[in-house]
Parts: sequence; C-alpha cells; structure tokens
Amino acid sequence: MSVKFKEETITEKISGAAGLSATKGGKHDLAHEVGEALTKGSGSGPGYLAVCEVFKEHGVFAWSLRMESSLTTDFPHQAYLKQLQSNPMRTKMLTSGTLSGLQEFLASWIAHDKNKNGHYFTSRVPKMALYGAFISAPLGHVLISILQKTFAGRTSLKAKILQILVSNLVVAPIQNSVYLIAMALIAGARTFHQVKATVKAGFWPVMKVSWITSPICLAFAQKFLPQETWVPFFNIVAFVIGTYINSHTKKKRLAALRRKHYGEGGRASTSGRPDDNYPRPNY
Repeated sequence: MSVKFKEETITEKISGAAGLSATKGGKHDLAHEVGEALTKGSGSGPGYLAVCEVFKEHGVFAWSLRMESSLTTDFPHQAYLKQLQSNPMRTKMLTSGTLSGLQEFLASWIAHDKNKNGHYFTSRVPKMALYGAFISAPLGHVLISILQKTFAGRTSLKAKILQILVSNLVVAPIQNSVYLIAMALIAGARTFHQVKATVKAGFWPVMKVSWITSPICLAFAQKFLPQETWVPFFNIVAFVIGTYINSHTKKKRLAALRRKHYGEGGRASTSGRPDDNYPRPNY
C-alpha cells in the first residue's frame, strides 16, 4: 500500500533534511523516497539520516524505535540473572520447584514407573515440586548465604579450601538430612521410626555422592560464577545427579516387585508395575 502526500508538504520537509527529488506527476511516494535514500551510496546522497527524517515526518519513526527496542530486549538468561538479583528468593524457589518436579517425572519415565492409570505424572511429581520450592530452595539460600558471608573478601587458596571443607562437613549434612526426611514423608513414612530408618539407610550413600561432586562444583563456582548464581547452579547439578539416582532406585524397586509377583524364574514385565495391588516399598 503506497502513501502519497501533496508536493508542497513533502518537498519542504525533505528538501530541508536531505534534498530528495520529487517524482513524476507532482506526487511523492513514501516507498520510493525510502528506497532511493537506502540505495544511494556514500558520498552520493543523504543515506540513513534522510530516511530517519522521512520516517519522522510520516509518523513511522516512533514505530522504528519500538522495533529497535524490541530487538535489544534481554536474552532469557540475562533476564533470569536480573531476577536473581532483584528477587533472589522467589527466583530460587521457582527454579528449585520446577527442577524437583521435573526430576521426578523424568526418573519415572526413564524407569518406566507408571501409576495405576498408566501415566508417568504420579502424585510424587507435585509433592517433589513443593519440596523444591518451599524447603530445598529456602534452606539452600540461607545456608549458602551464610557460607558466602563467612568467607566474603577472602580469596586466598587457603580460604577457598576451607570454604569447600565447611560446605562438605556442615552444609551438605544438613541439606542431605532434610532431603532424606522429606523423601521418607513423600514415600509414605508416617512414624518417627520409619523416618529414622530412611535417614539412617540413605545418609552415608548420599554423603559419599556429595563429597565426590560438591568440591568440584564449589571450586567451579568459586572460579567462574557470580555468587547470586551459586544456588541455581547447585540445583542444576543436583537435578542431573538426582535424576540418575532416582531412576536407578525406581528400576531396582520395580525389579523387586516383579520378582515378588512372578517369582525368581518368572516372566518379568518390560515396563510399569506388575500389579498395583502389591505394596510399594518405601525408598
């Protein structure tokens, strides 16, 4: 669609800005003017400034500025980092809750662990999301903040090693104990002895995994990451490791259920639970 204006109006505006010539028949076509200004090489015409002036007078300049602004919008990771700085707790809660729920769903899918309706989205998925958002994220935020404040301004190698030791001997045991208690409750434990048995059985295996991965992750964070990104980074690492451990645990549990249902030499199902009437062991 072409937009045309009277000769005297366009001639006055364009001649003062760039000296664009009038077209045939005494009418000026906006598209023709813009195309002519764009195609003129350096030294032979007005170029970009003339186009801007034409756009400005025809009400298009504001639109072009809005387009330029939209092109310079922050990328998702930049917007996420800004949210971490302006709303750290809320951002960490949303991140941890999403990753925890997704971890449970992926582990069920990998292990082919379906509910009685044949779906991978079990009742544990929203429970894990709530745990990640309202327990794991606030606890991690507080503990890591204390750790960072304790070693603020101390950049020597000795201080970094001491920070790793405190993280592994103080922070990790607290986080892992709370994690095991929450997992026991989500899995169906209702008495103190059931929770205690779950924590006792799982504490040292979980601590061994923490002692292997935590020093590497913390040393990486010390070297390359700003402090406000430490908790989300640790959440991502825990998501990867937790998905593997969770799926492995589910596979072992399903294998035990199949052996109980079919017997040691019986035929095993390839996926899902053999029968939901059989009890599901807590883990």
